[in-house]
Amino acid sequence: MVSTGTDLSQLKVVKRDGKKVPFQHEKIALAIKKGFDSVLNETYTIEDHTKVLKAVLNCIEEQYKDVPYIKIEDIQDMIENNLKELHYDDVLESFASYRERRNESRRIFQSRYHKLTKAIESLTLKAAIEEDSKRDNANVDGDTPMGTMLQYGSTLAKEFAKSYMMNPKFADAHDSGQIHIHDLDFLPMGTTTCCQIDLNDLFKDGFSTGHGHLRPPQDIMSYSALAAIAIQSNQNDQHGGQSIPAFDYYMAPGVLKTFKKQFKQQLYDYFDLTEVLNLVKWEHIVKEIDRLKSIEFPIEKFQDFYEDSKLVEHIFRLAYEKAIQKTDRTTYQAMEAFIHNLNTMHSRAGAQVPFSSINFGTDTSPEGRMVMKNYLLAADAGLGHGETPIFPISIFKVKEGINYNKEDPNYDLLQLSCKVSAKRLFPNFSFIDSPFNLQYYKKDDYRTEIAYMGCRTRVMANVANPDNEVVTGRGNLSFTSINLPRIAIKHGIALGERKKADMDGFYQELADLMDLVRDQLLERFEIQCSKKVYNFPFLLGQGVWIDSKGLKPNQRLKPVLKNGTLTIGFIGLAETLKALIGEHHGESKKARELGYEIIKFMRDRVDEYAKEYKLNFSLIATPAEGLSGRFVGIDKSIYGIIPGVTDRSYYTNSFHVPVYYNISVVEKLKIEGPYHALTNGGHISYIELDGDTANNLEAFEKIVRVMHDNNIGYGAINHPVDRDPVCGYTGVIGDVCPGCGRREGEGVTVERVKNADLCGCGR
Repeated sequence: MVSTGTDLSQLKVVKRDGKKVPFQHEKIALAIKKGFDSVLNETYTIEDHTKVLKAVLNCIEEQYKDVPYIKIEDIQDMIENNLKELHYDDVLESFASYRERRNESRRIFQSRYHKLTKAIESLTLKAAIEEDSKRDNANVDGDTPMGTMLQYGSTLAKEFAKSYMMNPKFADAHDSGQIHIHDLDFLPMGTTTCCQIDLNDLFKDGFSTGHGHLRPPQDIMSYSALAAIAIQSNQNDQHGGQSIPAFDYYMAPGVLKTFKKQFKQQLYDYFDLTEVLNLVKWEHIVKEIDRLKSIEFPIEKFQDFYEDSKLVEHIFRLAYEKAIQKTDRTTYQAMEAFIHNLNTMHSRAGAQVPFSSINFGTDTSPEGRMVMKNYLLAADAGLGHGETPIFPISIFKVKEGINYNKEDPNYDLLQLSCKVSAKRLFPNFSFIDSPFNLQYYKKDDYRTEIAYMGCRTRVMANVANPDNEVVTGRGNLSFTSINLPRIAIKHGIALGERKKADMDGFYQELADLMDLVRDQLLERFEIQCSKKVYNFPFLLGQGVWIDSKGLKPNQRLKPVLKNGTLTIGFIGLAETLKALIGEHHGESKKARELGYEIIKFMRDRVDEYAKEYKLNFSLIATPAEGLSGRFVGIDKSIYGIIPGVTDRSYYTNSFHVPVYYNISVVEKLKIEGPYHALTNGGHISYIELDGDTANNLEAFEKIVRVMHDNNIGYGAINHPVDRDPVCGYTGVIGDVCPGCGRREGEGVTVERVKNADLCGCGR
């Protein structure tokens, strides 16, 4: 401790809010140390810090020994003066710059105070149906106490981030509706968005959730339970969704372990019952069962362990059949429990269920097939009252040679997926054979099979680490979307100020805005990298994120976080084209070609960023929920109602052909397919159907094949879903409700509910 020889214990420091606190020279020492730490000069030592501290304290002694109060600004002035006098010019520049930024931040934050208090007032006094901000996250009930509390925190965090943690030009661009910084409320925490969780790696030695270590699972029930817990725990460290990229492969060992237990128990029970245990070499049989690699094997492999006996052979066959039946039933119960858990267990202060996704479809082992079959059957059965489970968003991975053709080993599971999706809206379908997915595929390596988050997020290429081009342990870091229609309105024909679009001006402004978003993503990336392992006890502490095992407590996170994606998004391509040339891409070939050119321009630019910065800059077809209404609302207030552009309450989702435009399924997929190849950060195409698709599964499967043939990366088929308001059953309801047996018209009528455009990041 530095001693000045003068007692300053009676001196009070006047803070900026007028509060008076005791003088503490330790705080001055810390401020000086931070100033020195902020410059890259390795010649500075603790002696330099001490020299400045002594000089500052001497000044305070001389000027304030008989004065009761000193302002905090005066202390900072003294630090700057002494840095100047002692010729620490670089430290002075850094200290003064930081001080100015903090002062400006306080001014900005104070100017936002009225807006902030009004937002808190609305959150408190209005219901979610009246207040948009209470519906920002579709996975949070904004009307509940915990939901409202989270919204308080979210509202304050956004204003703090804009005032204190980002360049003002980024905050201005966001507030003005030029861009939308997604999950802005989580920026101060430095969280990443989402992750594809490698359960094999997590289950190998067990894991900790912070309240004790969980042993490696030993049967399919514990496999499914720990999978749900892993999703729940990881969501507490991230602001987006959680996905399991190879659910069938990960759960298959649990099926085998369960079968081994059942087979041994059934054999022992039969042997004991028939009193033939003395006819077999029981210990050898147990060891042979423990060595089994599959639940399918020839019973004859056990012949060496018993005397030639028809009875014993018969017992083996009976025990095997019974063990298979019990394993199958237990697997169904495990999948049912998994679904129920993910629709009931809470995360993030107890205000929301985890936004979860699972990918499956390519494991051809008997165990993996048993998992998939029973998961689909459990999803088909629905929740307790027959309701359609919202989570997990399930995605069936389609691959030629595995499940696409009738002779493929998992073709029956593709058919079952179509049947379940026709009733329950899920699974969605991803396509490994699309060229932009197939280029990474390596046979028998599920880590190279494309896997999507429920909304659309896709992570595969890795310019930061080409040896780690896998889906496992990776995800999106953050993403920001650009208001494409705004740029088009300014440079197109929509305002009637020109007869021909100014495409040079359009592309120049788009390029400038993309550069701004690039810089904003890099600024946020630095905030993320400045965090420590202890900030993310599960994601990093348990090695869920790729290469994070063995990280030291104070190690920089950039070497591991660089494996994620920094993503630039867009919405409203249809309205962009209408504003530029008066037609969208569903209406003319000219618009279609221009639309592709615009998105290709964006993709080329993010590829340049990736090459320059050696980071995974990507282009995402942004989910439109919430954002589409925000952008069009601001633009409408600026430009008024423009037919085909701002005359609706939303901008169209990403590159989609507008839902209101009448177009065939084949034509829609043909138009949207090329955009999937460009949007390497994520994409989805929706097909909207009318009527009961469950009665025409052949047509449903045909749509999946049309998606495949048009190089769709990820697709979903939406259709009307019925809900009985009496018993809660959700599904296809004919004349009689399958849930309660009530006929239509008895008591109340069946509600017709259209599927929503869900976002896998929960917003």
